[in-house]
Amino acid sequence: MTSLEIPQRTLTLTETGPARRGTRPDEVVIAVSPAFGGTFTQTIVGVPHAEVLRQLMAGIEEQGVGVRIVRVWATADLAAISHAAARLSGSGISVGLLSRGTTMIHQKDLARLSNLELFPQSPLLDADVFRAIGSNAAQYAKGESPQPVPTRNDQMARPRWQAKAALLHLKEFECIRDGAGPVELEATIERVAG
Repeated sequence: MTSLEIPQRTLTLTETGPARRGTRPDEVVIAVSPAFGGTFTQTIVGVPHAEVLRQLMAGIEEQGVGVRIVRVWATADLAAISHAAARLSGSGISVGLLSRGTTMIHQKDLARLSNLELFPQSPLLDADVFRAIGSNAAQYAKGESPQPVPTRNDQMARPRWQAKAALLHLKEFECIRDGAGPVELEATIERVAG
């Protein structure tokens, strides 16, 4: 699905308090980076953050698993964001997400730099891939062993997008709030009339 085919939606992320450890064994925590849905509203290739969250949540919910969203303010490092969220998740499973679209599925008992699945080539991630990532995360939360989400590989993606990725990364780091703990978010996604 290209960005031209995605209906326009608005995303509002409202902080509802400090993030706490979940008690539901059937939940996945989606953790977003400091600039996600605020300073930035779309991935590096223009997939709106509203669509990214909508697809991740749909993939999780279709598996019959609950979902919570948190923002990790203290870092823009994907492994740290994902690992922090996994420790907050009742199931121990999380999806970490940077503003540019780089994504990771993590599990609380893995080392921070380990993960269940990593999607480092953010220019190649579209709505369908985000939905599949959500589905896999939910299956891990249920104790299943899903097949890894198929990923495309483009040897030219890195050189083509490297400069923009570096600028986005620097801007993301400017949004970090040192010492701030993760916060619970309520996501409101509304379709724009027109």
